[in-house]
Order: sequence, then C-alpha cells, then structure tokens
Amino acid sequence: MDAFEGSENHMSIWTLFSQPSATIFLYGFSASSHLIFLLVLLISWVCKRCTMPTLENSKPVSYFLYYWLAFISCMGLSFCDLLLFVLNYHSGYRHGWSSLKIFAQLDFAFRTLTWFVISSYLHFQFSHSSERRFPILVRIWWAFYFLMSCSNLVVHLSLCWSSLPSLLWVSDVVSIIAGLFFCYTGLFAKGLEDEELQLSEPLLETSSSQSNGDDGQGITGTECMTPYANANILSIFTFSWIGPLLALGGKKTLDLEDVPQLANCDSANVIFSRFINKLESDTNDSGNGGHISTLKLIKALIISIWKEILWTTLFSVICTLASYVGPYLIGAFVQYLNSPHQLKHKGYALVFIFFLSKLIRCLSERHLFFQLRMMAIKVRVALCSIIYKKGLMLSSQSKQGHTSGENINLMSIDVERIGTFSWYMHNIWKIPVQVILALLILYKNFGLTSLVSFVTTMIFFLANVPLGKLLEKFEGELMDSKDQRMKVTSEALRNMRILKLQGWEMKFLSKVIDLRNFEARWLKKLRYTSAMTSFVYLSAPMFVSIVTFGFCVLVRIPLQSENILSALATFDVLQGPIFILPGTISMVIQTKISLDRISSFLCLDDLHSNIVQKLPRDSVEVAIEIVNGNFSWNIHSPSFTLKDLNFRVYHAMKVAICGSIGSGKSSLLSCILGEVSYVSGTIKMNGTKAYVAQSPWIQSGKIVDNILFGKEMNKERYEMILEACSLKKDLELFAFGDQTIIGERGINLSGGQKQRIQIARALYYDADIYLLDDPFSAVDAHIGTQLFQECLLGILGSKTVIYVTHQVEFLPSADLILVMRDGRITQAGKYKEILSSGTDFIQLVGAHKKALADLIPIERGATTDNLVNNKEDGNILSKESIQDDDEREQKNHKIEKTVEPEGQLVEEEKREKGGVSFSIYWKYITTAYKGAFVPLILLAQILFQLLLIVSDYWMVLATPISGDVKPRIQEFTLIFFYVVLILGSCFCVLIRSMLIVIVGYKTSTMLFNKMHLCIFRAPMLFFDSTPSGRILNRASLDQSAVDTYIPQQIEELLMSIIGFLGIIAVMSQIAWKMLIVFIPMTVACIWYQKYYISAARELSRLAGICHAPIIQHFAESSLGSTTIRCFGQEERFIKTNLKLMDGYSRPKFHFSGAMEWLCFRMDMLASITYAISLIFLISNPKGLISPGVAGLAVTYGLRFSMHEVVWDLSNLESRIISVERILQYTCIPSEPLLLVEENNPDHGWPSQGKVDIVDLQVRYAPNLPLVLRGLTCIFPGGKKIGIVGRTGSGKSTLVQALFRMLDPAAGEIRIDGININKIVLHDLRSRLSIIPQDPTMFEGTLRNNIDPLEEYNDEQIWEALDKCQLGDEVRKKEGKLDSTVTENGENWSMGQRQLLCLGRVLLKRSKVLVLDEATASLDTTTDYLIQQTLSQHFSGSTVITIAHRITSVLDADMVLLLDNGLVVEYDSPTKLFEIKSSSFAKLVKEFTRRCSS
Repeated sequence: MDAFEGSENHMSIWTLFSQPSATIFLYGFSASSHLIFLLVLLISWVCKRCTMPTLENSKPVSYFLYYWLAFISCMGLSFCDLLLFVLNYHSGYRHGWSSLKIFAQLDFAFRTLTWFVISSYLHFQFSHSSERRFPILVRIWWAFYFLMSCSNLVVHLSLCWSSLPSLLWVSDVVSIIAGLFFCYTGLFAKGLEDEELQLSEPLLETSSSQSNGDDGQGITGTECMTPYANANILSIFTFSWIGPLLALGGKKTLDLEDVPQLANCDSANVIFSRFINKLESDTNDSGNGGHISTLKLIKALIISIWKEILWTTLFSVICTLASYVGPYLIGAFVQYLNSPHQLKHKGYALVFIFFLSKLIRCLSERHLFFQLRMMAIKVRVALCSIIYKKGLMLSSQSKQGHTSGENINLMSIDVERIGTFSWYMHNIWKIPVQVILALLILYKNFGLTSLVSFVTTMIFFLANVPLGKLLEKFEGELMDSKDQRMKVTSEALRNMRILKLQGWEMKFLSKVIDLRNFEARWLKKLRYTSAMTSFVYLSAPMFVSIVTFGFCVLVRIPLQSENILSALATFDVLQGPIFILPGTISMVIQTKISLDRISSFLCLDDLHSNIVQKLPRDSVEVAIEIVNGNFSWNIHSPSFTLKDLNFRVYHAMKVAICGSIGSGKSSLLSCILGEVSYVSGTIKMNGTKAYVAQSPWIQSGKIVDNILFGKEMNKERYEMILEACSLKKDLELFAFGDQTIIGERGINLSGGQKQRIQIARALYYDADIYLLDDPFSAVDAHIGTQLFQECLLGILGSKTVIYVTHQVEFLPSADLILVMRDGRITQAGKYKEILSSGTDFIQLVGAHKKALADLIPIERGATTDNLVNNKEDGNILSKESIQDDDEREQKNHKIEKTVEPEGQLVEEEKREKGGVSFSIYWKYITTAYKGAFVPLILLAQILFQLLLIVSDYWMVLATPISGDVKPRIQEFTLIFFYVVLILGSCFCVLIRSMLIVIVGYKTSTMLFNKMHLCIFRAPMLFFDSTPSGRILNRASLDQSAVDTYIPQQIEELLMSIIGFLGIIAVMSQIAWKMLIVFIPMTVACIWYQKYYISAARELSRLAGICHAPIIQHFAESSLGSTTIRCFGQEERFIKTNLKLMDGYSRPKFHFSGAMEWLCFRMDMLASITYAISLIFLISNPKGLISPGVAGLAVTYGLRFSMHEVVWDLSNLESRIISVERILQYTCIPSEPLLLVEENNPDHGWPSQGKVDIVDLQVRYAPNLPLVLRGLTCIFPGGKKIGIVGRTGSGKSTLVQALFRMLDPAAGEIRIDGININKIVLHDLRSRLSIIPQDPTMFEGTLRNNIDPLEEYNDEQIWEALDKCQLGDEVRKKEGKLDSTVTENGENWSMGQRQLLCLGRVLLKRSKVLVLDEATASLDTTTDYLIQQTLSQHFSGSTVITIAHRITSVLDADMVLLLDNGLVVEYDSPTKLFEIKSSSFAKLVKEFTRRCSS
C-alpha cells in the first residue's frame, strides 16, 4: 500500500518519472478530460431533471443485468481512485509535494468524483425511466476512457519498463479491463435485456393476480409498495427509506397490514420462477435422468442471487481494505506525536485519513450486511418453494421413506441454516486476504519475524481439519436425531386425541424425551467442541503476538512503541478472521449437510404423470379403461397390490366396488388416479376427475373455501349443493355459517360433516368422472340415503361415478359392480347377474340379508294400539318424539342462536406486545442452577478484558518510543510478564466458554422438558384451536435457537458490552474531555435505539408468527396431496405458498432495513466521536501524554463503535423471542392431574359399568355455543346401549365428555356412583376402552401399535388378533408381529386399522366399552363377525355403540336418539318400534325401505 512512499533503501515510484513532463501531461490531460465530462454530465442531468415526471408517478423498475454490472464497476473504479488519492496524499504529506504529485492528486480526485457521479447518474436514469439502453453520452465517454487508458499504459511502458511499480501496473490494467467492459456494455449488450424483460412481465401479472385469491391463509397486507423500490440514491445510502415505518412503529403496535409489500423483483413469485427455471434447465441439460445434485442446486441459487453476490463482494473488498488503513498508519501517528516540530496540518491530515477510512469501513459494512440479509431472504424463498412443490409431487413410495416430520425439518431448520450461510460466504476468501494483509503490515514493522507469525497462524488454520471433521460428524448425527424426534412429535400431535382417550400421552412423551436425550448427547458434544474451537481461535491472535514479540527478542530486533502499536492493531484486526474461522468452517459443514439433505429430497421419485393415458374428450364413449393392469404401492415388492385388472367404464355409468377389508378397493381408486406405481398394462381416462377420500382431508380455513376449492362462487349451484349434501342445517348451527373457520384437519367438525364437505367440494368442481371412496360410512342412514339419492343419482346422474361402499343397499342401483378379493376383480356385472355367480358377492349380500331379516320381524311384531298410551315407560320423551324433525331442529336452532355467544374455535396466534419483558431474560438466565453461574461468567469476561488491556499497557509503557531511547526493562522480563498476562486472559476465555455451554445446555434441556410436558398435558381444546404448525415451529425452530444460537448470542453480547466499556476507559483516561463527547453520543445512540426498537421488535415478532403458517400449510398440503393433484390444484397451492413466503419475507426485509438504519447512524456518531478524540490528542501540548499511551488509545479507538453492542442486543432480542414463545407454551392450562393417590378409586372399579348422566352441558370452548344442552339419562351396567342421531347431533361429543376430553359446563357423569370429575384422569381413561371414529396407527411395528404400553405377551396379542379377524393377515407378513407400520398406517387399509383398534380393546377388556362408529369402514360380513365377537367377550360389560348402520344397534338393550345436543328418545329398540311416529321408527323404516328396494 505504500507504493508512493520514498525510502533511502528502496526505489520510490517517483523515480519512474525520468521524463516528468510527459507524465505530468498524462495526468493533466486525464484530469482535464474527467473534469470536462463531469461538467457536461451535470448539465445533462440538470436538463433531464427539469423534464422528468414527478416521483409520485414513477413506478419501480426491474433493472436489467448490464445496469448492475456497469453500476458496480463504476463504484469500484471510484473506490480504487479514492484509494490512490489517499495514498498519494500520504506520500506527499511525508515527503513533500512536487508538481508531479500535485497533478497526480488532481487526476485521482477528479477520477474519484467522476465515476461516483456516473454511478449516481445511472441509478437516477434507470430508476425513473423505462429506457433499457445506456445514454449516448455515457457510452461515448466509456469508449474515450478505454482509449485513454490504453495510451497511459503504452506511455508508462515506454518511459520506464523495468522500474514500473506494481500499483501503477494494477491501476492501468484495471482501467483497461473496465474500459473494455464498458465498451462492450455500451455498444453490444442488448440480448439479455429482452430476456429479462420477458421473464419479469408474466411474473408480475401472476403476482398481481394472486391478490385476488382466497388462499392467503391469513396473510394479508397493504397494497403499498416498499419505499425501497422508489428510493433515491441518498435515501438508499443512508437507509432513510425505512423512516416512515419506524415512525409508524413508534405511534402504534405494527401489524402485518402496516408492513409494505416487497418490490416485484424481490417477490417470492419472481425469485422462485428464476430459480426453478435455472434449476430445471441445468437438470435437463445434464442428461442424468433429471436428478438434482448438490452442485446444481448451489449453481441455481448463485444464479438467482448473483446481484447480491456482486454487491456483497464489492462491499467486502472495500470494508477489508479500509479496516487495514488504521493499523498501517498508527506508526506514523505515534511518530507525529513523538516529534517536537511537526506541523499541525499534518496531524489534521492524519486525523482526516483515520476518519475517512473508518467512515468508508462503516458505510461499506452497513450495506454489506443489508445485502447479505436480502440474499438470505431470497435463498429461503427459493428453497422453501422448491421443497413445497416437490412435496406435492412425491410418489407414495417416496413418502414412505420421507415422513412429514423430516420434511418439516427441511423447511424450517435446513433452509434457515442455508440462509444463514450467506453471512459466512465471503469469509472463505476474506480470511486468507485479511491474513495476508496483516502479515504484510507485520513484515513492514518486523521484517522476517512476520514469517514466524505466518507459520503460527497457519498452524492454527491447519488445526481446523480434524476439528472440522469432528464438527461435521456431530452436526450430521444431531440433525438425524432431530429428524427422529420431530417425526415422533409430529405423529403424536396429529393423533393427540387418541393418545388421550387411551391414556397413552405420557408414554409418547417419554418416547419424545428419550429421543431428545439421544439428540442432546450429540448436542452436548457439538457445543463443547465448538466452545473449545472458539477458545483456541479467540486466543490465537494473542498467541501469535507472544510468538512474534518473543522471536523479536530472540533475534535482537528492537521493540518500539510505534511497531508494537501497529502490531497490536493488526492483531486486533486479525482476531476477526481467526475468531470467525471456526464458525465459518462449522457453517460450511452445516450448510453442506443441509444442501445434501435437500438435494436428496429433491431427487426422490415423483408421481409419474404418464401412468394414466388421456383420451380425447369427444372421441370415444369410454370414460375409463384398464387392460391387463398390474400395480404395486412398492415397485420393488415381488407381490403386486393389484393384479390382472381388466374392465371398461362408459360415460354416465355408475360403478360400485365392494369386497372384504384389505381386498384392494381403495387401491383401485388410487390406481385410476395414477397414485399407484405402474408395473404393466394400460390405464386410459377420458375427462376431468374429482375424488372423495375415505379419510376426509379438510383444509384449515373457512368452510366455504373448502367447498369452492379455488373455483369462482356460483351462488345458485353452491346453494343447490349445500342442500343436496344436507349441509344447510349444519351451517345454521354454526355462529358464522359457512364463514366458520375449520380447525386443523377439520378438528371442530364431526366425521359426517367432514365427509359431506368433501362430497360438496367434489360436486362443486363439476368434473366428468367421480371417484368416491366409501363416502357413506361416516354418515347416518338417513343422511346416507339422501346423499345417494340427491348426489349420486341426482346431480351426478349424467356423470361417470365409481364408488367404493360397504353398504349393500347401494349396490342394486349400480350399472356395474366390481367385487374384489386379494387385489383381483373376482366378479363383475350387474347386481342380479353376479348374485347368481360366485361366492364372494353372495357372502357379502348374505350377511346383509341376515341383518335385515333380524330387523324385519321386530318391525312387523310391533303394534301401535297397546303402546301409544303407555305413559309409564317414561324413558321416551313423548312430546318431542311426535314432533316433526324439522320443526324440532328449527326450535333448537333458535334457542342456540339467541342464548349462545358467537366465537371462532381457531384463533389468531398470540403475540406479545411491546418490549421483551426483562422477566423473559431473567427466567432464561436463572432456569439452570438458579443463575448461580452467571456471576462467574461475568467475572471471567471482565478479567479477560482487564488482563488484555493491562498486557497492552505493559508492552507500550515498557518499550521505548524510538530506537535512540534505551529500554527501561529487560527484554526477558518484558516478554515473561506479557506471556503471564496473555495466558491469564486465555484461561478466563476458556472458563467463560465452558460455563456458557454448561448453562446453555442445561437451560435448553429444562425448557424443552417443561414445554413438552405442558403440551402433552394440555386439554384437547388447546389442540383443537392450535394448528400443529405453531407447536412444531416451537419444537423445531425455536428449540434450535435455544439449543445453539441464544447461548452464542449472549456470549457475543457480553464480549461487546465489556469490550465497549474497556475501549471507553482506555480512550477517556488520556483526555478527560472525551467524556464530554461520549455522554452526548451515548444519549443520541440511546435515543436512536428507543426510536427504532418499537418497530423492529414487532417486525421480528411478525416474522416469527408468519413462519408457522408456512410450516402448517406444507404439512397440510402433504397430507392432502392426492386430493390436490386429482383436482389439478397444484398451481394454486404453490401460489398460496408463495404468498405465505411473501408474508414472511416482508417483516424480515423491513427488519433488516431498520437494523441497518440504526447501525448506520450509530456508526456515523462513532466515527465523529473518534475524529474528535484524535483532534484532542493532537491538540494537547507535547509531553503531556505519552505518545505510546496516546497511540494505544488510537488503536483501541479503531474498533470504537456502539453499534456492535446494539447489534448483538437486537440480535439477542430477536432470538430471545424464541424463549418467549416457548415460555408461552409452558403456561398452557393443563388437564387435571393424572395421578393423585387420595382420589384413586378401587382397583376393581368400575365393577358394574353403570353410567349416570345428569343435566350434562358441554361446549368445545368458552367462546363457542353449547353442543350438549342438558342431557340426562342412565346407562344400566352390563347392558348394550346404542346411540343414534343425525350427523352433528352430539354423539361423539358425549363420548368425549365420558372420557373427560371436554369438561362439562354444567351437570355431571357418574360411573358406578362415582363422579368422574373427582377421579384422576389416568385411572378414568385407562379403565375405559374405546374404538374411535378415526382408526389410528403409529409408525413402528404392529406389536407397538396393538400394545403401546408393552403390558401383554405374544400369546395374548395373537389371541386378540385372531378374535378381531386380523390373525391370518398378520401371519402372511414377513415380520409377523414386528411387521412394519408406516406413517399414519398408510400401508394398512382403513378397515384393517379399525380391526386393529378392536384388537386393542380385546386385550384391555374394560368394563365400559365405547364404539364410536367403529365398524363404519368394514364390510357387512366383517361387521357382523365383530358384533358377535363383542357380544361374546363383553357380555358383562357396558357397551356404548355409536353407529350409522341401524343393524349395529338392533341387538342393543337400549337406544338413545340425540338431536342437536338433546335426548329425543331413549328406550329399548322394540318399544321405540312400537311408536310409529318415533324418530327411531322412521329411521328403521327408511333403512328397510332402502334395503328392500
């Protein structure tokens, strides 16, 4: 850098000019040319400014490629010329000013100014104009500049070839390369502009059209564009564009609507489109089967953010070079202070250079960090979007290998980690450059001793190899264990209802805790290794200084204050790269692992789109045809799922599929959808299709949005479909009608309501072909008949319908019946045709006829005359039983509407207001060991800083100022005490790092355990009203922050605060007047921070809240991917995801702007304060202050800035919100205690099973209407009770109240005379049994599913499996009891899952058994066998059966008919039959009429 400095022993560059007149002419001509062009450009700018339209009418533009390249090149040239200007000034200041230097100074000055003005002119030109070509004036100048640069190089070479200094070589070469690029840009660059324009236009249209969509998932926002899009260069330079949002944040609590939209070029739609286009083009060109490698993924990401990479590279270079100006000039400053005859203006010149270098460093750092944040946002958007899109396209086999918990980790933790890598990206090249620059300065001061410093530094760097491998191993193991934990957590949250019903929640919690403990072992190893790495590399500069100074003493190189201060300043700058090196290596490793994980996910097999051949719509009458079809869910399995399929379906045919459980009925529908892997044969389809799944898939959101499913509202058709699906009466019961928000997976709807909404969605879609998978199983007989008549035979009369059903009564209406067994179609034909051929169909129909035969004699035997007047059988509510059903419903509905308040079940996520309470910080630091280690950590850091300052003072005071002064202390004593002080400070660093790891690990473990205990102990209301995405967000992202980031952030904040106080102490002790400057500067910084914090805090919280809907939407879409694909809604769901990503990016982006706004102003104040402190130093009388001590103050002042404290404090506050969010979930109201000794009932309870229900009133939430409204009845012990009623009448709610899933608002339930509210939950739930409405299986083995608590031996399990008709099926499997169960039990049919649930209760043999529509998914034959099994094994138990099949409750001792939460009828079936006007009699008549027809 000192190319312009003269020396006695080295040739000065000024010896170059042996012919000074020619060189002076070159500089004069260049300066004059730049000045003339500058004046012409300014005149042109003023003229254009006068004719330019006002800024209010201007629109944001998408800058084309060559604009950015030209702009960055102009700024780079301006900076290079500024550097030459500073160096030339320094040389003239030290060695005098000649004519040559003056002309050179003028040239460098005009060059700097001209290129900066050109940059500003280009920005102005293209930010307020639609032009896409550079102005002619600029293009002419570029050509002229190129010719002038070539001429300069030729003249320099001809004047003096041998002694041409390297700096002028670089200057001339850079000028020629830049000029050549400018010529190409101005004259030829045209093609890519049109390409970019074509790319952006359709994206903008799409982006704007999204705003009309109905799938925002709660993400709304103002239409106001961010001020950044239209900001002028001064506003961008100073971050003033964020000012209006900060002002608004000071007046009110910011909401998402207050945050402006991103510029179109930064929107998720544009970012993702560019990324996916590049990724797909690279993948298609490679010819490797479309697989996405990690390298291709990285390449596509780089292309997507190339502008940010260029900007950050430029700013990194500027910042790095500027940071070494101070260490380089510190020796000159000490010399000036030590010299008695220096001129004042030379001191002020040095102050100006110090100030300018600090200013440039601060400015470049601010814009560097802002661009890095923008880069991270774009990376997150691109990766989240590609993962979401891939999740919609995965084949069923790929889904089995990648569970939803693992995928959620990809989108939350891995994507976040790759986004964070942008902060470390430039460290890969910056660290070597910084080390080289530092060693050059050391070489200037100590000569060959710098080689020893270099070797020592390299030893520390090489030590990274084993440490890096260790960190990579630990990181990989940690992520794998985290995946396993998240998988189990996600599964438990999905099935929390069944866990609580069965009393298994604590078992699953212990499973999660065990997985966490395994994860924590890797976490502990990782954190201790990271702490040791940080200790070694934080101590590295101090060890390098010991080696350097020690070697100087050894080889007799004199140590002077001037050289020592320069070295200390250099070591201080070198501390940065060495300190961040372990973090960089760790982040590179983590990022590589995350990229590998994402790329492996993207390489999973998609669903093949060519499985189903599309036929021309008007060419043939065939709707569906399968010829010689063989299909398998697992393509590698030797046995096929579906075999030898051959059938043809014509347009408008009604095709019924029936068969026993596990015969392949649902797989056949999936095969037609193209969801099952193709082995051989052909599938042809003609027309659009709609699908109704057996397990209802309902989106979170409004009911109306679930029905419309992306289509425009047609009010007439909508009302007709609501009527046909019997949804109008249900909607009337909801306070908000069809605007009611449905909880996750339709949690606040009954099974029948979910199914009917699914059917309504399919009907509204108006497809050509309908595939219905057992749509009538979840609804009662009356509703089932109406759906079949109104929907299947009515609205869909002209459509092709293929429906799976177990209800034999719906088969005669079919044009074609397919009977299945073991994956084959064993019979096909019309009802009467196949009834006489084969045994499979006769077996199904025979069981149905037997049940019907049992029903008809009862009905025929009933007489009315002898029972109408029977008033003694008082169990019948005679008045209500003779009312018309509709009148009764309307009456109940009116009562409900007038009495109950309105409220939604699913509410907005709770967001804290105002500042993060000090109590949050206090709870965090006192969670582990009650905060006992906190004082020790503080003491260790204070001692470290104190010993470091003392060691610096020791070296400065104990060494002479110059070579002619004799040292006062022997060199050995000097080094000995320095080593002791340095080793003491290193020991303090080690103690601090270890204590922080210990406390951080303990705290994260305690918070994890407490949060998960509270979650698993929360009442079902919490899970009904809280989407699982919110919980998973805390269990993954927030927990990850508590595990790693927050301890690290606290450590950095501690270092910043104590380091800042140390700097103030050192600077203040040399001039007390500095306190006068520090006080107002500190007050101004605090005021800025207060002004900024209100908006920034809420933006950070909004970002946290907006992240959960992304995770939830992804999890929800993965579960419903089959439905989404069938309806062709992939694009709409991808757009919704992009909209959610924009909602997350908006607060993130503006938070970045707010952060840099604050830091920019603090840096300005710090730079001014630093300059004032230097002026104080040079103004002091000579001899008042030791030059060495003054130089030490200048050295410390180089890193003087309060923004690091504020930066770390703000980062900690944004991270501590994770603790705040976790603590929210540690305060969830819990269910009553599971175990309390004094309330334990007898071991044999319940002995009789008698259930008394007294005036029971139940609601799902305090803000929701009553569901059960004063229900009173008695279930005698040992009897079979059947509960019937239309969908939504309160049947399942009664069951939930029996298991205390819902606590009564009034009334009580007594079992064997004991009020169940007085019994602890574990005893209650463990002594009752239930087969739930939704059969649930967990990932693992069959043994773990049937006996999760591991209480029974194999013999008992096999006996239960045989009784529930699953024994033979399990024996066929390779693993027997240890055979695999995939996520959600997807590799078992719905009927088999229901039978397994039956096996669980057969093992348990409780005195009270509840069947909640337990046989809805079973065929009639299996249903009959199950009823026989239950009668045999639960003959002495109270069996409460909720059923939609009338035959399931015919043999019940008592039948309870509910309607709208009230008891309508309750008596034996026979007596209810005898009253012809009873609702139960009407149901039976309807059922027998339907079956007989």
